[in-house]
Amino acid sequence: MYGFDSYVAIGDSFTEGLNDDLPDGTFRGWADRLAEILAEGRPDFQYANLALRGKMLDEILEEQLPIALAVKPDLVTLCAGGNDIIVPGADVDAVAARLEAGVAKLREAGIPVLIFNGPDTKYLSVMHVLRGKVGIYNAHLWAIADRHGAKMVDMWAMGPLHDRRAWSDDRLHFTPEAHRRIALRAAEVLGVPVADDWREPWPASEQPSTWITSRRSDLEWTKAHLLPWIRRQLKGESMGDGLSPKRPELAPLLPLEQIESAGVSLPTEQQLRAAREIHHHAS
Repeated sequence: MYGFDSYVAIGDSFTEGLNDDLPDGTFRGWADRLAEILAEGRPDFQYANLALRGKMLDEILEEQLPIALAVKPDLVTLCAGGNDIIVPGADVDAVAARLEAGVAKLREAGIPVLIFNGPDTKYLSVMHVLRGKVGIYNAHLWAIADRHGAKMVDMWAMGPLHDRRAWSDDRLHFTPEAHRRIALRAAEVLGVPVADDWREPWPASEQPSTWITSRRSDLEWTKAHLLPWIRRQLKGESMGDGLSPKRPELAPLLPLEQIESAGVSLPTEQQLRAAREIHHHAS
C-alpha cells in the first residue's frame, strides 16, 4: 500500500526492543510496532528483525548488513553506533565514517534506508554527560542521510522523549510508551498515515523528586546498571552473548492483536518456517 512489502530491521538493543516487554519474556519495541503498522491488513507483508542487544557497530555491519543486502527488502532501518560512542575515548568521527560505509552499501543496492539519530540526554541524571558525543554523532548522521538519500527519524527533536517517563530504569532503553511514539514518528517519516500522534503530551507529572531521592536513585542505578556494564566492557562481554535475533529471516507478520486475541504464544522460528512453507505453496 505504501510501497513496502518487506522490511528488515538491523541494529542493537534499541531495535531489538528493550524494554518493551512481551508476556513471553521477549521484546516488542518500535521496530515490531512499525512493522505492524506497515503490515496492517496485508498478510503477504514480510518482516525480519536481526537486531541484538549489546552489538557494536562493526558486528552489525559484519553480521546483519550482509543478510539485509542479500534479501534486498523494500525497507531497511538502521540504528547503530550508540554502544560504540559511549565507550570512554571513542572516536565519534571514526564511528560515523564506518556507519556511512554501511548506509552507502544499502543505498547502492537500491534499498530505501531509514536511520535514527540519538535522543537528547540533557534531562537524564548522570547520562547527560554523553550529550556532547551524541550531538556530534547526530551531526554526522544528518550529513550521511543527506549524502546518500536516506530518511532520518530525529529522536533528538522528539519532545516526548525528554520526559523521564520515556526512559527505563537503566537510563539507556525506552519504555513501551516511548517505543510506541518512536514507531509512530518513523511511520510519519516514511509517509505512512497513522491514527495516533506521537506529539501528544504526557499526563500531568507527579511532584518532582527531591535532591536526596535523586541522588539515591543515581546510586541505585550505578550499582544495578553502570557497574555491571563496566565489568562487561573490561571482560569483552556483551548482553547479547549466546542470544539469537528474534526474527532472523523474512517471514509473514502475524499482528500482535491477533496473537493476543487468540490466546496463543508468539510464534517460534519453527512455526515461522511452517508459515513460510504454507505461504510459498499457496502462492
